[in-house]
Amino acid sequence: MIVQIILLFYYLSSTPSISKKHETQISSSLYPKDSSSDEVVLDLSPMIKVYKDGHIERLSGSDIVPPSFDSTTNVESKDVFISKAQNISARIFIPIPNNDEFPNQKLPLLVYFHGGGFCVETPFSPTYHNYLNTIVSQANVMAVSVDYRRAPEHPLPIAYEDSWTSLKWVASHLHGNGRDEWINSYADFGKVFFAGDSAGANIAHHMAIRVGTEGLQGINIEGIVLVHAFFWGVERVGSEAEKPEQYLSFVDNLWRFVCPTSSGPDDMLLNPGKDKNLGRLGCKSVLVCVAENDLMKDRGWYYKELLEKNGYDGVVDVIQTKGEGHVFHLFNPKSHKALYLLKQIVSFINLACSLA
Repeated sequence: MIVQIILLFYYLSSTPSISKKHETQISSSLYPKDSSSDEVVLDLSPMIKVYKDGHIERLSGSDIVPPSFDSTTNVESKDVFISKAQNISARIFIPIPNNDEFPNQKLPLLVYFHGGGFCVETPFSPTYHNYLNTIVSQANVMAVSVDYRRAPEHPLPIAYEDSWTSLKWVASHLHGNGRDEWINSYADFGKVFFAGDSAGANIAHHMAIRVGTEGLQGINIEGIVLVHAFFWGVERVGSEAEKPEQYLSFVDNLWRFVCPTSSGPDDMLLNPGKDKNLGRLGCKSVLVCVAENDLMKDRGWYYKELLEKNGYDGVVDVIQTKGEGHVFHLFNPKSHKALYLLKQIVSFINLACSLA
């Protein structure tokens, strides 16, 4: 059972094909060094293990694929550095017309934040590379898939700061004189979307809040897509009170692992209801995707309620997939329900663009 709940968070976050490793060292203040380097002090299998000497081992999400032209979807991708000093990267995707030439018109821009519990996965893994190829092709958008630094080497809130740095880098291309020619040439900054799954959905939410409170000059955020968002809190919501305590405590423990300075599950980074700026979400519409068997399903429904109570004046829709669990669409991307979820997300983007 505990393995199932760990798998539940397998796709909650990041690090680039450009330079990151499977095993790294973390602060010995948390896990003091010892001669027995093979002693495990924290086992979050099948995601990550922390050893007593301070090194960590990622057990999943470390495989990478290079950028390429994907003949199945007709999507071209490339990797870029956003900040070499901070080691922040991204993979950019663009659809190629059937005549094999680059598009000659502006395209809506999707900024994607991957999941993985803030501690595993990257935009360069086969899972996210293939998913972005598909959504870019079907929605006819260009996409920037952000590679924020991961916990525990870079504990939260670093992932949020890296994501904001990435958005400012994207916005620097507004007048066509940024560092990336694809964004200069093809991004329609009047039709921008944020999206993410699990931890990435949490980040997408916070980036929209930051746009609403700080602004991102010249950038119009049409909508955000939150798939199985990693939200939580002390007070149980909906069916959470009926779940085994080991499931609930796993979420608490995971959060404290990736954000050791946090005040706990009611931290505003994890619990949107504690954020006084919730109603200032800087987008026109929100699509919340939940799954019937996901532990965090009721958090998605509650998020809609919270937005409406806190004065958000945009449109919030919730769609629920029956009989499925957390990020099922990434585990089984070709299943009927995963394809239908993708269709709903594409429709949300296309409708918003048509009304813009």
